[in-house]
Amino acid sequence: MARRFNNVAFVASAAPDAQGALKTLQSRYPHVVPEEANAIVALGGDGLMLQSLHRFMGTAKPIYGMNKGTVGFLMNDYREEDLFERLEAAERGVVHPLLMVAWDVHGVAHTARAINEVSMLRQTYQAGKLRVSVDSHVRIPELIADGILVSTPAGSTAYNLSVGGTILPLNAPLLALTPISAFRPRRWRGALLPDYAKIQIEVLEAENRPVSAVADHTEFRNVSHVHVSMDRSVDLVMLHDPGHSLDERILREQFGY
Repeated sequence: MARRFNNVAFVASAAPDAQGALKTLQSRYPHVVPEEANAIVALGGDGLMLQSLHRFMGTAKPIYGMNKGTVGFLMNDYREEDLFERLEAAERGVVHPLLMVAWDVHGVAHTARAINEVSMLRQTYQAGKLRVSVDSHVRIPELIADGILVSTPAGSTAYNLSVGGTILPLNAPLLALTPISAFRPRRWRGALLPDYAKIQIEVLEAENRPVSAVADHTEFRNVSHVHVSMDRSVDLVMLHDPGHSLDERILREQFGY
């Protein structure tokens, strides 16, 4: 029987454990360069998985991660044996990134995509002042806070959870809009929005209270306003062992284990 993934490429983080695993697996299994592969095996932690998803975005190459990092929430367990058998048995999970367009105070537009979240963060000791709109309707005229973030379901257990946001099941058609250390309105804890919503965030007093916009690891400083929406034109495919899918792990996270 023909394999689904007969041309595999390995990528790894710079961590010594990941580099050691890379050498071991490359010596044990046939492999090709990433450009010729129909599946990517990523060795590292969640940071490497995000980097790999960004690196191969638009290629439709599925990513199978094995944990050689710290948290490894997005990764499968590391094991040297039966790699091709694991790939054949793996389940596909498809997510879409967020598209962020951020304009700086000089009127220059910057574009980036985020798999986990788009966040807006104060750059100085002063809290940011933000106006939040959804589908061009102002919902919060003035949010005074360290920042705000928009999270995908895949990213809802990352920064979003750390600042008190809601965990979203992977297949939920939702986005989490979560404040970061809000001062006013003090009781606002965030909102769940349909994933087709278009979110606009304007920085008030941008010169005196500078704010940066970050899409995963891509940052633009001194922004004046930001638009965020889900980009359904891009499919990102992750492969997980049966019973170890991302939606199962997100479900477990909600019950604290």
